[in-house]
Amino acid sequence: MAVCTSSEKGTRKKNVGSGMLVAGHGLEGDAHAGPWHRQVSLLAMESIEKMRRRGLDVRPGDFAENITTEGIDLASLPVGTLLAIGPQAVGEVTQIGKECHSACEIRRLTGDCIMPREGIFVRILSGGPVKVGDRIEVLKPGSNCGR
Repeated sequence: MAVCTSSEKGTRKKNVGSGMLVAGHGLEGDAHAGPWHRQVSLLAMESIEKMRRRGLDVRPGDFAENITTEGIDLASLPVGTLLAIGPQAVGEVTQIGKECHSACEIRRLTGDCIMPREGIFVRILSGGPVKVGDRIEVLKPGSNCGR
């Protein structure tokens, strides 16, 4: 649904439509990219729609997610799950949710942040291009081993 980046951490991201996922790094040009376990964040459009039903004017990228998906229950994917992202990239789920920064722009502007409950994070194992409309597929369910 969206491919989003920002130049600073803790801010809304802008849907740029496409990008390059770099192995061991994340989404090229994004402030969260780097050699750590939360290289790329994903949030379902269904989660954003929940917030819209609560009267908030929010869209993809507003919760600082890199990739907005549709039709995948992201929060139910265990750590270790492998995802095919776009035509070439593969990511491994490394974390479900996160502690929200109490002063982050998203929480200040919306009064709530759904990333701590429903967002996931992946490490990019093999890179490739990603764009709006690309398919994301669960390749291998994780072991939920807490890696």
